Amino acid sequence: MSTEKYQLPHDIGMGGVPIGNEFRVTTDEQAAETLHAAWQAGIRYFDVAPHYGLGLAERRYGQFLHRQPRDSFILSSKVGRLLKAGREHRDQQLMPYSPSPNIEVYDYSRDATMRSIEDTLQRTGLDSIDIIYVHDLSPDNEDALPKPWLELWPEAVEGCFATLCELRDQGVIKAWGMGVNSPEPIMKCMEDSDPDLHLMASQYSLIEHDYPVETVFPKAREKGNSFVIGSSLNAGFLAGVHRYHYGASSGVISKDHMEKRKKLAEVGFDHGVSLLDAALQFAKAPDVAQAVVVGMGRPDEAINDATAMDTPIPAAFWDDLRREMLIHPDAATPD
Repeated sequence: MSTEKYQLPHDIGMGGVPIGNEFRVTTDEQAAETLHAAWQAGIRYFDVAPHYGLGLAERRYGQFLHRQPRDSFILSSKVGRLLKAGREHRDQQLMPYSPSPNIEVYDYSRDATMRSIEDTLQRTGLDSIDIIYVHDLSPDNEDALPKPWLELWPEAVEGCFATLCELRDQGVIKAWGMGVNSPEPIMKCMEDSDPDLHLMASQYSLIEHDYPVETVFPKAREKGNSFVIGSSLNAGFLAGVHRYHYGASSGVISKDHMEKRKKLAEVGFDHGVSLLDAALQFAKAPDVAQAVVVGMGRPDEAINDATAMDTPIPAAFWDDLRREMLIHPDAATPD
């Protein structure tokens, strides 16, 4: 069992969803420029997954990162999906903007876990991965999973989870945990195995954060676990994009979410605070949050996100949010 839990040396990371072409076409040149801008802005933590562009994001990361000293950055990737070439990709609408010829096969066994890690190393051209997240074994993903997530869980515990514990204890990786959009797998993993660090996506932001504050974070403290917070901008929503989490850009966003964003922006205006700055700093504030990961698809996004972490925000801004019940009374704030 792990005794000394891994501590990330960086408070912000670049997420690979945008340069995997999930929301729009990003050219190879744009991806390279974004990675260069992130590096120049001081970002040294990079998160990716086979799923992002069905291998596209990993290849683009590798083209940049393999030229950097390996001990100068942290890389996290994910397991649970194997990529295979096949004609079916022509009918697969999973990643319509990616030119990848691959299809996905879900597999949380030991062999698939080892194969997935090796495949990521080959696509990136790197010799190691620092952190592994178990990807999307979660109730919100059941339309894509071959079976309900709880039916796949025993195989994951005996195969994937046990393998990642061994790799961590051997020093092959530094940490592992769940990478999911729902809290249930994180809570269950902390009971059934020995994880360290989870990628909590789509669960902790200025818009929605009550359940982690009241339930997930206390359990993590008890178990000595911590988090990287993903989707703290709700996939761009808090930065002004008409998209909430990973729905289509033309999808319907609830009136409650639209109204809350408006109220947050009004308080921000009164204090001269950008919602981007507030959202990223809020996500990093809990004692169990080691870092935030932000999707970056353009150079300006990388620069703005990196700058947002260090932009001063007056304590009165957070006080007003709490007073107007726009954040949970027990939610941590940067002050």
